[in-house]
Amino acid sequence: MGCTSSISISKIYTVGRKKKMNIPEVVVFVPAMRIPVQSDLQRTLRGLVPRGLVDRLSSLRSQIILVAEDTGISALTELQRALEEYLPILLGLTKKEHDLEESSVEFKWRNLGDGRQETCLPNSWFELLSVVHMMAILSLSEANSLLLPKVHMDACERNVSEDCKKDAIDLLLKASGYLEFCARDVLVHIPQDIKRGLPRDLQEGVLEAISMQTLGQGTEMQLGLAVESQKATLSVKRRLACEQLSYFAQAHCCLSGCNISHEHGKKHLLFIKWKYLEAKAAAYYYHGLIVDKGSEPSSHISAVCCFLAANELLTDSKKACLSFCLAVPVTRAPPHWGVMKHLHQKIPDVASRKSQMYGYLLDQEKALQVLPDLPDFQLSLRPDDYMLPEMDPAWDSERLETEAQTLKQHLKDEEDESETE
Repeated sequence: MGCTSSISISKIYTVGRKKKMNIPEVVVFVPAMRIPVQSDLQRTLRGLVPRGLVDRLSSLRSQIILVAEDTGISALTELQRALEEYLPILLGLTKKEHDLEESSVEFKWRNLGDGRQETCLPNSWFELLSVVHMMAILSLSEANSLLLPKVHMDACERNVSEDCKKDAIDLLLKASGYLEFCARDVLVHIPQDIKRGLPRDLQEGVLEAISMQTLGQGTEMQLGLAVESQKATLSVKRRLACEQLSYFAQAHCCLSGCNISHEHGKKHLLFIKWKYLEAKAAAYYYHGLIVDKGSEPSSHISAVCCFLAANELLTDSKKACLSFCLAVPVTRAPPHWGVMKHLHQKIPDVASRKSQMYGYLLDQEKALQVLPDLPDFQLSLRPDDYMLPEMDPAWDSERLETEAQTLKQHLKDEEDESETE
């Protein structure tokens, strides 16, 4: 895809003598980017790994740092390529972990959202976790970029092409796959003492929450495509809305068990609340339309209860959206587009019209004024399966063990000579 990504962090730029805040617009929630910091791999791996492999590790890692820092991660293709080239070499450290004195190999990373705060851990699985997590954030950032207009336009003109929506869904599924892999297949290899030192955005619950909400946003876009399609039935729309609701409910459940006392954690939770309320409004609206097709008075009463609930939830979602946008770091929400533009037009109108139409039933049958349960559906959207690449064949070189042992002995001899002197 030929679009560039943008970091979900407010940037300050100077216009004349005044400073103007460029507040980023958020369609897809993108956690703050974490980038590697220069680590002295040459020194710490000396004598443990052949020099050629150390040179490649150090060079590729430096390339990632250079692209991420100097271009603001706008060179997405170059950065993604560097990460993919780095992984097969890095895998050698994790596969050969039992042969390495890993406590001497420290990997440093920095969260762009936390200023210059760094995390430094002596574990190659932490490095692998950070790399795959970075790939997920890049995918989310590109999906967000795809859904933003390339030129300024009025809110009423905001429109996203079907191709962009489908491409964004693909990117969301890819990101969800990366995150699921991190939570399921990488964290299990990290010792508990190291795991306790992981950054808060790499907690298992946080990774799972972002993976779930990403699927929820993908389902929201599927619902938008269904609304635009003449072939999609009410049953299909209701199912998608209910699935979207389930994804955000699971995301909230995952995040609620994590340490979210910091500002980014709080903003993350506010985003999930906002999207959960929107999804619930959509689910009750489409459920009401189906229930209203019944011929019994109870069906119409239940339908009106659904429409009124949907309208109230929509109002609550606007407040939640504002709370999310004002939370640090400050962001903007896009004008209503896609399915939410449709629902913000339809739900208040239908709720008002149906309440007037069946007002006499509501007065007569107050005992039936109970909000019905939403149906449960098996979730259909799944993360893309992610598999690590093959380990670089250089790690299987017959010279590896001999060369490493020779280098270790050479270092030992140097240390002995220093002590003698």
